[in-house]
Amino acid sequence: MTQSAPICLVVEDTDFDRMIMQRKLAAIDKSLQVRLAATLAEARQCLYEEPISIIFLDNSLPDGKGANFALELSAHRGWSQIPVVMVSDWPSPFMSAKAEAANVVAIWTKTEFTALTVAEVLRSRGLMV
Repeated sequence: MTQSAPICLVVEDTDFDRMIMQRKLAAIDKSLQVRLAATLAEARQCLYEEPISIIFLDNSLPDGKGANFALELSAHRGWSQIPVVMVSDWPSPFMSAKAEAANVVAIWTKTEFTALTVAEVLRSRGLMV
């Protein structure tokens, strides 16, 4: 049985940052599927529509904080096992504390979102060889 390609959900409200993140993911492995969401509401819709393998989550979004959403995910029976990487321009100690409580696997600045760091986290989660 062939394992399907991982589905990466990028939750980022800035068009430019979404495009950069999508390009970096495509550069790592063309088989990676990428879903884009500009809001938490769009992210929830994606989660209801198909199984997401990993989430790259901004903290400052138009309809809430990514750190709060990470807590929501960790409390949801169907979504609690999805690895979450927080990617923020301004990681704060408060955001970090919430992320730690939600079992977020990493917190990066946007400049740390590179092909190398993404490939490492995908490999560490068994989503890429």
